[in-house]
Amino acid sequence: MSARTSIGRSSREGYRKVVDLDAYVTENIDFELVNLIYLRVSFINGCNYCVDAHSTDLIKGGVPVRKVTAVSTWKESTLFTERERVAFELADAVTNIAGGVSDDLWDRGTAEFGEKGLSDLILAVGTVNLWNRIAIPTHLPVPPLD
Repeated sequence: MSARTSIGRSSREGYRKVVDLDAYVTENIDFELVNLIYLRVSFINGCNYCVDAHSTDLIKGGVPVRKVTAVSTWKESTLFTERERVAFELADAVTNIAGGVSDDLWDRGTAEFGEKGLSDLILAVGTVNLWNRIAIPTHLPVPPLD
């Protein structure tokens, strides 16, 4: 695999803006929920680096391994709260945006998170999609096992 450009080194100002947006969403959404969403979107997009990073963060943060691994099959799992399920459904719809977000899902998201919370959640989904689109084409390597 050939060496790829480091976006953070080549486009520092733009990369810093992504870091700042990430800081905003991680400060405004509960640690576990934002990392579950980041992990779910990274599964959808096939981002090896981000799947590794967010699953590791969740486990280090005390989330049970069974719950972390169930993110890939959240619809069938009984390990998630209704709040998490609505967030996953929104993350799936926003990531696979061609079908849009139905009015029903939007209304359930607003009822569950409120307008600001829903807005922050959509920003989080957009942010991790952008991170995936930085990590995948640049072949960002997963750190070695400890």
